[in-house]
Amino acid sequence: MQEMVDIILTTAAFEQDTSVLLLDDAVFHLKTNQNAQNSGYKNTTTLFDLFPTMDINLLFVESESMAERGLIPEMLTQSVQLQSRDTLVDFMTQFDIVFSS
Repeated sequence: MQEMVDIILTTAAFEQDTSVLLLDDAVFHLKTNQNAQNSGYKNTTTLFDLFPTMDINLLFVESESMAERGLIPEMLTQSVQLQSRDTLVDFMTQFDIVFSS
């Protein structure tokens, strides 16, 4: 995830329109009061907190990923726009470049 955050911050630093879509377990990176210490993951909350200062204001989360993990938008550190799994292919066609990890 760290590498993807680096790509996101780099594209934003060069004033590119940047949006982020989180799927599957990646949704946990936005969970409030997360404790990454025992999970084996790095705490990326502070990195995601940089997004608004870098003009990364379009943060999307797959709604099914959240539901499958018992999360609701109010449990996240940032406001997100929900995107349904069955519309992801059409959703991603609106972007010129898509990175995934």
